[in-house]
Amino acid sequence: MMVPVEPLTPESRLGEVYLTSEELRTRVRELGAEISRDYEGREPLLVAPLKASIVFMADLSRAMGIHHGLDVIELASYAAGADQGGHARIRLLKDLDAEITGRHVLIVEDVIDTGLTLNYLCKTLALRDPASLAAVTLLDRPYRRLVEDLPVRYVGFTVPDELFVGYGFDLQERYRNLPDLHILRDEV
Repeated sequence: MMVPVEPLTPESRLGEVYLTSEELRTRVRELGAEISRDYEGREPLLVAPLKASIVFMADLSRAMGIHHGLDVIELASYAAGADQGGHARIRLLKDLDAEITGRHVLIVEDVIDTGLTLNYLCKTLALRDPASLAAVTLLDRPYRRLVEDLPVRYVGFTVPDELFVGYGFDLQERYRNLPDLHILRDEV
C-alpha cells in the first residue's frame, strides 16, 4: 500500500541554517573594509539589482567607511519560446536614477551563478561610460558559470548548488527578513 506524500508547505521547506547572522555580519564588514580601501578617494555608486540584493547592499553600505551612492535596477529574466532556441532573455524593468558616466560603479549581487544576468547588466551599464565597473557578490557559484569574463572583484562566500532563503533571499516573497541564511529543502 502506497502512503500518500504530503506536499511541502513553504514553512516545511525552511531547512537548516547554512550561514548564521554573525557569519554574514562578519564577512560583510570585511568586504566593506576591503572596498573602502580599494575605493579610497573615490565615491563609488553601489547598484543593487532588486530585490534579494537589497539586504546585502544595506549592510554593505553601513560597513563602508567612505562616501558612496546607492541605486537600484530591476531586471526580469524569462525563457523565450522554443522557436527562438529556448534561451533565457533578460529585460530591464526599472532603470537607474543616477547618471553613471565617469563614476565608479560597483554592482552588488546577492548570488552569481551562470553569470548571464551579470553579463547583461555589465554590458548595459558599460555603454553609459562609467569610470570603472566591478561587482561584489554575497554568494558565488563559480562552477556554474556560462560567462567567464565577469568583473567579480569581491566574493562573500562560495556556496554549494543549493537554494537559500533568509537575508534577502525568498520563497514566494517569504523569509527575506530572516537574519540567517537557510537551505531551502527540495519539494517532494
